[in-house]
Amino acid sequence: MDWANLEKYHNENFALIQSRFTPIVFMGDSITEFWSNYDNSFFANNGFINRGISGQTTSQMLLRFPQDVIQLQPSKVVILAGINDIAQNTGPISIEQIMRNIISMVELAKANHFEVILCSVLPANKFDWNHKIQPAKKVIELNKLIKKFAEENNITYVDYYSTMVDENKGLKKIYGNDGVHPNKEGYKTMEQLLLKAIL
Repeated sequence: MDWANLEKYHNENFALIQSRFTPIVFMGDSITEFWSNYDNSFFANNGFINRGISGQTTSQMLLRFPQDVIQLQPSKVVILAGINDIAQNTGPISIEQIMRNIISMVELAKANHFEVILCSVLPANKFDWNHKIQPAKKVIELNKLIKKFAEENNITYVDYYSTMVDENKGLKKIYGNDGVHPNKEGYKTMEQLLLKAIL
């Protein structure tokens, strides 16, 4: 069983390596993967490569980081991760362990001499696929750790949360319908915030 879906981007990675193109790679889950469906021109026009996989946790991302990021020899990697850990998609995990996984990805990037951009987790106060979990406070807690680590290590931090959160600590309906995934308007807002950080 390919637990981390290591084969998903095998052919695309091979072609990219052969092209000798230096990309900016986006590592993430469904929020990253579906981004291309809403606005592929954002990726194509900016030299961005999407390596999001729906449902993935930071443990799975860390496992595939060498082949889906490092071997592509990017100039930068944009990491947006953690919401599926909070949803316990691959089992219970502490906020501290989620952060350790993110830090491990950052350390791999630094060891291979490319820049990291860390993103806040988007607001969420419910999961349609797991009603037992109340994520709002955990999202806030994880974002505090990500921001603190970024500041202490001179890493660019992109704060999606503050712009996209509603009065109930969830995702504003203008930015998404299911409380977790952005819609077109949500991605447009994320693009504006991210481009300010990258350019």
